[in-house]
Amino acid sequence: MKKLVKAFALLALLVSPFIGSQAIAAENSMADAKIVLQISDPNPFKQKLVLNVANNLIKHYGQDLVEIEIVAFGPGLRLLFADNANKGRVNSLADRGVTFSACANTTRNMGKMLGTPPVLNSKAVTVSAGVVRIVDLVKKGYILIKP
Repeated sequence: MKKLVKAFALLALLVSPFIGSQAIAAENSMADAKIVLQISDPNPFKQKLVLNVANNLIKHYGQDLVEIEIVAFGPGLRLLFADNANKGRVNSLADRGVTFSACANTTRNMGKMLGTPPVLNSKAVTVSAGVVRIVDLVKKGYILIKP
């Protein structure tokens, strides 16, 4: 019986740092939800849809209780072009805390096709690879939604 008690005590000591660190991480995040929205489609309807979803999430959870990142890659990068018809909505959502990530690989490849790199919305943050950014966010507990 003494050995069993010692074994449980040792197990508790080994496990407690991991439990403690998870609890601290959970306490430090004020967000009720962490969402990554994927846009990889050039369709203007899909671009509006992804912005609508972000707006609806903010309305539901509140600006301070949801973390939203919209990751644009492939043809979906067009959403983050500086002259996109939705630039006002992108700017407004960015001002409300939504992060917009632009794939550097796509930007570089589109630059080759267009003859010059596309000018991106000033609110866009460049990430090395859009798909990798999504994978990293999912690993951090974000929920992936592709409207």
